[in-house]
Amino acid sequence: MGEQNTVLAATVVGVLFIATLVGKVLSRQTQLGLNPAAIEAYNSRVRSWWIICCLLAVAFFSRGATVALFGFISFWALREFITLTPTRLSDHRALFWVFFFFTPLQYVLVGQNAHEWFSILIPVFAFLFIPMRIAIAGDPKRFLERASKIQAGLLVCVYCLSYAPALLYLNPRGAGLTRSDNARLLFFLVTLSLLSEAIQFAWSRLYGSHVIAPEINQSRTWEGFLGSAVTTALIGVTLYEIGATPFTVFWHAALVSMLIAVMGFAGAMTLSAVKRDRRVKDYGTLIEGHGGVLDRIDALCFAAPVFYYTTRALLQT
Repeated sequence: MGEQNTVLAATVVGVLFIATLVGKVLSRQTQLGLNPAAIEAYNSRVRSWWIICCLLAVAFFSRGATVALFGFISFWALREFITLTPTRLSDHRALFWVFFFFTPLQYVLVGQNAHEWFSILIPVFAFLFIPMRIAIAGDPKRFLERASKIQAGLLVCVYCLSYAPALLYLNPRGAGLTRSDNARLLFFLVTLSLLSEAIQFAWSRLYGSHVIAPEINQSRTWEGFLGSAVTTALIGVTLYEIGATPFTVFWHAALVSMLIAVMGFAGAMTLSAVKRDRRVKDYGTLIEGHGGVLDRIDALCFAAPVFYYTTRALLQT
């Protein structure tokens, strides 16, 4: 493992250790009057982050295995999303094509670095196919609602998330990225998207007084949102200074870091709104005490495509 990779790995482990320590301390400080349920949710997230980062270590050794891993995560997240909202019998054949054709094909195209195809497969071909297939089934009841729900799930859980492993193949004109550089980009995205959530929690608990949307998520405050965006940008600059990123200009690292925090917040709020609409706490219970897969990757789903295209533009010369 090269020096830059060692620095990045040490940074990730250090950050996760600090996040774990903070959670342990908060859980024992009952006199602070913090919500025990919120602290337990935070600690559950941190434990799941350890698992995610350990799994992502494979990115430094096998791009194909990493793509397959994200493909499985997408499949499971989409299953949670679709299960959360009721479907009709006439939707099942459309769902069969979504799960067993479009989802795997999206990741096959990512693994082949076929950007011109994986960038349009779902928003063009799949989005047109889904309503057509439901219409052929001959059931018009709540047609728009049913079609749009499947499209939304496919967009967020598969299309958006697929841009994370696509970073392993990103090589803008003149950038000269190595495979190690690409792996660090993926680690940078995942680490900061997870970290921004922890920072948002800390800022909201310590200084938060203006809840953004109480009916959607009572723990998301303006202070937490702004504090997380600024702090994450500073962390991105720090990673740039120690040579843990492929970015060549400090403000590039700051910009993409802030975008990760902002889009991660957007993803968490959006998918919280879906849960509130369905009156559930979590998307699933794949691991007891950790909620569902989608509960853990909501921020990453929204951040991945924005990070991909912004990084592509900044590194291109």
